[in-house]
Amino acid sequence: MPVIAVVNRKGGSGKSTLAAHIAAWCARNGSSVMLGDVDRQQSARGWLKRRDSALPAIAPWAVDQKNMLRVPTGITHVVLDTPGGMHGFELARVVMFADAIVMPVCNSMFDRESAEACHAELMTMPRVASGRCRLAVVGMRIDARTTAAQTLDKWSESLGVPFLGALRETQLYVRSLERGLTIFDLQPHQAAADLVQWAPILQWLKPQLYPPQAANDGSTVLRSPARTLTPRSAVLPKTAAEEVVSRQRGALPNSLMPAQESMVQGGRLSTLSAARTAVAPEKPVAKPTLARPGEGPGIPQFLKRG
Repeated sequence: MPVIAVVNRKGGSGKSTLAAHIAAWCARNGSSVMLGDVDRQQSARGWLKRRDSALPAIAPWAVDQKNMLRVPTGITHVVLDTPGGMHGFELARVVMFADAIVMPVCNSMFDRESAEACHAELMTMPRVASGRCRLAVVGMRIDARTTAAQTLDKWSESLGVPFLGALRETQLYVRSLERGLTIFDLQPHQAAADLVQWAPILQWLKPQLYPPQAANDGSTVLRSPARTLTPRSAVLPKTAAEEVVSRQRGALPNSLMPAQESMVQGGRLSTLSAARTAVAPEKPVAKPTLARPGEGPGIPQFLKRG
């Protein structure tokens, strides 16, 4: 199950706005999406309370920092809205759950410096450094009459992070969110300019949100490599030790992934209910058969009476 986290240490950078729009876009695509509100201010949860039930549903989820709850059954996508000032273990835990991180950044010296410090810490984490958890930047509240977007683009390039685009500063976002809406819930002609700005952002998000297999899918099955058919005459005889090792390898289960985990410290995000988890079928155990008189090897010599 794909998990997208919206992360920035600085408060007021537009994290809740970005998270709400990503969740709404997933819901518009027919996905069962949950908006997880890790932010202590619970901004995303407050927005969901204003959302009309006639609109594509987004499941709410208030995440307690000390008691990470299990994802409800049926959810296929998760968007996490995170708090400002997050670092250390809290940041590492979000990275452990996420398949991708989107960092909203406003164009000011303070915003860039804060985001740069957050980026430096993220790059110390193996999942981000190796590319298993992808990272990108989105410019927020950008005035199109200035060169702010170009400044953020060059800044992102200096960090080696993709700059997905810039969202303009407009009251359309403010009025929409107050009504529990997003740009994607409006008529296309009402938000034509904003939908154009979202196009490159969604182009980057699509393979993260709809991958062939999510990074934390509990139903992942590690399949053994395909067997090659080799003539029996070409196979060298095995020693007793090699035979034991071969049998032990063959006894390994088809799936090495846990059936289901809670979202707790040190664990991966539970993605599917136990009923949907792929479990390798057990092989039937052959029952021992007793040899009939005159058939088979008969009774061993050491069991026969003298």
